[in-house]
Amino acid sequence: QVQLVESGGGLVQAGASLRLSCAASGRTFSSYAMGWFRQAPGKEREFVAAIGGSGGGTYYADSVKGRFTISRDNARNSVYLQMNSLKPEDTAVYYCAAGRLRSFSYYYTPRNYDYWGQGTQVTVSS
Repeated sequence: QVQLVESGGGLVQAGASLRLSCAASGRTFSSYAMGWFRQAPGKEREFVAAIGGSGGGTYYADSVKGRFTISRDNARNSVYLQMNSLKPEDTAVYYCAAGRLRSFSYYYTPRNYDYWGQGTQVTVSS
């Protein structure tokens, strides 16, 4: 069982930066691929970024590539999402997720993940 708790969301102006954190419980954190997803009102949950279990391989949605960076610290059981050059269209609830995923091809789909955090709101004003 893995419990995930996100933090770091907030209200910022366009062009600003935020860093989201996700703290995980459990002793086998490094065995899980970690993903960040987001969901805006009236829209489906969408993939943002993911990172492999031992830090190998990072993957991004085209909409955030070059602006967002995912990283993890297995010693701290944590995963991070550094978000730069934020845009109003980045406004959403951001969720972190954990899954024992054998291939990066599984990273992009929410239903492939086993555990989810409660989400943190990110609001970007224009």
